[in-house]
Amino acid sequence: MRLAAIDIGSNAARLLISDVIVNNEGKTEFIKVNLVRVPLRLGFDVFEKKEISPEKTHMILHTVKAYKHLIEAYGVEHWKAAATSAMRDAVNAQAIIDQVERETGIRIEVISGGSEASLIYENHIAENLDKDHAYLYIDVGGGSTELTFFAGNKLLFSSSFNIGTIRLLKRQVTEDQWETMKEYIKRETSNYFSNIVAIGSGGNINKIFSISKRKEGKSLNVELLKDYYKEFSSFSLPDRMRLYKLREDRADVIVPALQIYINVMRWANAPEIYVPKIGLADGLIQHLYADLKRKGVEI
Repeated sequence: MRLAAIDIGSNAARLLISDVIVNNEGKTEFIKVNLVRVPLRLGFDVFEKKEISPEKTHMILHTVKAYKHLIEAYGVEHWKAAATSAMRDAVNAQAIIDQVERETGIRIEVISGGSEASLIYENHIAENLDKDHAYLYIDVGGGSTELTFFAGNKLLFSSSFNIGTIRLLKRQVTEDQWETMKEYIKRETSNYFSNIVAIGSGGNINKIFSISKRKEGKSLNVELLKDYYKEFSSFSLPDRMRLYKLREDRADVIVPALQIYINVMRWANAPEIYVPKIGLADGLIQHLYADLKRKGVEI
């Protein structure tokens, strides 16, 4: 079975196409066929002006139309589309969603921050790790940060905070918001304070992991993230792009992303972070697959 997920975030829109295969042991595997990313940067409109501009609306339409063509070209059987923080905040989101559906046949669901955090958890990465530790999923986006805490095969909390990379660049995050996140993390993780490992998702932490040249499956420690934060902060945006071969839409948000990861890890007393290269689109695929199974669709 071939499935697709469209994730319209505050910084970029992604299309993930995956094959679902049940192996000889009866275990379900999700094999990535293609991943396409378009830097729509909706948050730069929404977090300042509260609405998506006509230009960005035009970009959304063209992007979803292109994704629909790819879905058809790849022979995808079922798909799911979701939008996150920027669409949640945009006063004209509903009109855009209706227009996209009329012109493409694809219905975009605007999901809550809590749902976004839960969908990240759908990847169940922690279930394959050491049961002696607690695991804090940290997903940093342009408009929000989703935290999901997992210990002893139990989901203990799943929360969303309006602290994201684009909001930080636009100076839309207050000290009170930082303090609220800090107090929440410390309170909810205090019983596991010396036993927490972080799991990071999002394009920025994936890029940091790539730059670090760590082998897959190895972790990054918080001190290394602090070093990268100082290093990247010392360069101008053009220098960051040139020295690290980054696109502009990655080079500007990677510094505030590091700031968020470092703060969350410090407050949870999590000294290291694993980067399994999963994200909301992966969670959407797995959620869609589970829905199809419940409905009795033949796999």
